Amino acid sequence: MSFFEELKILVKKNIREYGMYIALAVIMLVFTILTKGLFFSSRNLSNLFNQMGYIAVLAVGMTLVIVIRHIDLSVGFMAGFLGAVAARLLKEGFPLLPTILVVLLLGTIFGLVNGFLVAQVGLPAFVATLAGMMIFRGALLLFTQSTGTIIVMNEKFNAIGNGYIPDLISHGGVHILTILLGLAAIIAYVISEIRTRKSKQSYGFEVLSTRMFVLKIIFVSAIIFYVFWTLANYNGLSWTLVITLLVTFVYHILTTKTILGRHIYAVGGNPEAARLSGIDVKKITLFVFGSMGFLTAVSSILYTSRLQSATPDAGTLFELDAIAAAYVGGVSAAGGVGKVVNSLVGALVMASLINGMNLLGVGISLQYVIRGLVLVAAVVFDIRTRSKAV
Repeated sequence: MSFFEELKILVKKNIREYGMYIALAVIMLVFTILTKGLFFSSRNLSNLFNQMGYIAVLAVGMTLVIVIRHIDLSVGFMAGFLGAVAARLLKEGFPLLPTILVVLLLGTIFGLVNGFLVAQVGLPAFVATLAGMMIFRGALLLFTQSTGTIIVMNEKFNAIGNGYIPDLISHGGVHILTILLGLAAIIAYVISEIRTRKSKQSYGFEVLSTRMFVLKIIFVSAIIFYVFWTLANYNGLSWTLVITLLVTFVYHILTTKTILGRHIYAVGGNPEAARLSGIDVKKITLFVFGSMGFLTAVSSILYTSRLQSATPDAGTLFELDAIAAAYVGGVSAAGGVGKVVNSLVGALVMASLINGMNLLGVGISLQYVIRGLVLVAAVVFDIRTRSKAV
């Protein structure tokens, strides 16, 4: 079999997995051409990753919520409200670390309340979280009505959304630590892929041919190095990107390497079968919604620190952006299917669309139309590929 025939078969068999990467590559290529290279400049890529951070974190949590066949509409204004709480506490002189802990704790509690209403009371997730969206919207307006926009003057807090990791040494304007971290990421990726391949071979599972496996390793490693090299030529890795990657990594390990992760996907695949097999579906639901609340708090910190303020309309449409990123990332509307790593790619797709259209001067009204069409296309793609797989 020739190389191109094998590549064609591989893409066709894994179109569901590779579809979002193809879409991302096409979007980036188009905007790079239309902006005459500005889209792929070091400065713009750095801004792009910072802009997508708070949505990517939400998308990770939303992916798990959709995997277990639920939805959370409250995360947008919950993030806005928690950001206002953080801004108010810092304005009143509250220390930074306790402020962050309070916000994370509140977010987790709010998420658990949503989970309790769904798992224990039996409310549909749509209704429970829609009520939460209204409540947090009102709470945000009440919290800010006396002051309006709350300006955050704490430099360390603002650095979370606007700062960059320090460098080891200064060398010709290139951020050396970012380069080293990029190389470490490549090494970790190669080792992980080799171990996964050997594990599949030991169980007799089908794996890529040697030449396709090597090509995949080289291709992905080149992309990782290019991204880190490009960022290293601006200011290096931002704290926002570091936090986003860390959250994604932790949840990737949680969902792929732990019993809890297997239980989450079992509940999403067939809740009744999961219950009969001894899985506590209610506890899984509580955990997923509590996790969503925690990640909403993280997102609120990233967004508020980036803006260096909390506004009365903060969080507007965050939930829809997170849902869109999750679906573009390949999560299935039928439940049981979806990877948190792919939700990061989905968030990058949506952020690339917004960033590229802003560079081209596309009006906000047309931007919403295009984003809506992309979401419809993602869900149609999910339905078509799922039906073919069946």
